[in-house]
Amino acid sequence: MTYADYVAQAAASPTRVEFVDGTTYAMAGGTPAHAQLAMQTGAALLGLLRSGRGRCRAYSADARIHVLATGSSFYPDASVVCGPTETAPHDADAITNPTLLVEVLSDGTELFDRGRKFSNYQRIPTLRHYLLVAQDRVRVEHFRRNDDETWTLTILEVGGVVHLPDLGGDVSTMEIYRDVLPGVRAGE
Repeated sequence: MTYADYVAQAAASPTRVEFVDGTTYAMAGGTPAHAQLAMQTGAALLGLLRSGRGRCRAYSADARIHVLATGSSFYPDASVVCGPTETAPHDADAITNPTLLVEVLSDGTELFDRGRKFSNYQRIPTLRHYLLVAQDRVRVEHFRRNDDETWTLTILEVGGVVHLPDLGGDVSTMEIYRDVLPGVRAGE
């Protein structure tokens, strides 16, 4: 399938469809915990960005991210763009310059999110942060791109803080997981 065919299919389909190596993949619905974690992560990022200088914007799972280097397009669970939003020359609805991407892990997508999808995301020059959010326990994996283009992984669990100084501050794991998992309540 060509990318133009994909764009036409995506525009006509009520289902979100990702495009990888010339093949489309329908996005399955998630669990209530998945939806809540995606929303709360996005809300925490939005709160962080609002207190900043206004140069970054948060996007929901409806924002398509296009990887110019590979030709693939994905729908992460949340994304952040700092600076002017840039879109693909052949797809005005696909963002090409995210600074941060979030994927909430599920049994059906975890290997893909960690492997092929992350490999694609690493080809985006503007990407500085990749967050993998577990559904079954308090655990956020924060991949940060270093100045030398290597990546550093920080694992954050109960009481952990995702440091995002280039976005204006920090996000705690409790903001992300509050009232999602048993025992993680408001104010803890």
